[in-house]
Amino acid sequence: MSETTDTANGAPEGAKIIVGVDGSEQSIAALRHAARLGGLLGARIEVVTTWSYPIAMSPYAMTTEPSFEEIARQALDESLKDAYGEDIPAGLTSVVQFGHPAQVLIERSTGAEMLVLGSRGRGGFTGLLLGSVSSECAAHANCPVLIVR
Repeated sequence: MSETTDTANGAPEGAKIIVGVDGSEQSIAALRHAARLGGLLGARIEVVTTWSYPIAMSPYAMTTEPSFEEIARQALDESLKDAYGEDIPAGLTSVVQFGHPAQVLIERSTGAEMLVLGSRGRGGFTGLLLGSVSSECAAHANCPVLIVR
């Protein structure tokens, strides 16, 4: 797991808003919304993206450059830039973690004030109003969930 931390924000240690990001327009909108909420609630923002190996590949046969984790980190950094430009909220932390997105977000939601997600990610069923990750998180997260359209 890769983690970057900025603790300049005066938010209480336990007050945090988790934001799930996959690079989609909806997740970038969720980032913007989380920044507004963080300011109102005095909570820091923890941005989470996940990665895993493609189904057809063995993790032991990997020799690609860059790694899947590095690609995920680049996508997260680009999402932060798209959402905030150079004005990244103080105290924001970002995490790149191996695993299924819904499982990781549900685990990380423990102790959070809120989990903020886009309504749909990069899945293939464009006609759906709610994606599988946001739906699963809404049903199982350990904190309130806000789904941004």
